[in-house]
Amino acid sequence: MDSIVRHQPRIAFDAARILTGVSLADTGLFAWYCDQLGTLLGPSYRRDLLATRKELTTSPRLNARDDEGGKWRVRLEDALRTRPEVAEGLYQLTMSARVRLPRIG
Repeated sequence: MDSIVRHQPRIAFDAARILTGVSLADTGLFAWYCDQLGTLLGPSYRRDLLATRKELTTSPRLNARDDEGGKWRVRLEDALRTRPEVAEGLYQLTMSARVRLPRIG
């Protein structure tokens, strides 16, 4: 039996980075991701992702994306520690979002 062991802190870091990118993406991509995250982790994550999108699209702070990404990294690490069974799903969601997210720069 082959099983893949995923490094939870790395999954959380990558997911938070992609999450902030998706929060600034077009409405269709954001809606898809928001629904997927809510299904995977629960409605409170969906609600908080909506708040992140609002913060990132309205904040005048230059470091808003870094701040939001840091908050999400910690929150996702906590989720993975208490619910390790969602690690693979979060990893797959991150990879799916990465290919859908337009490259900038």
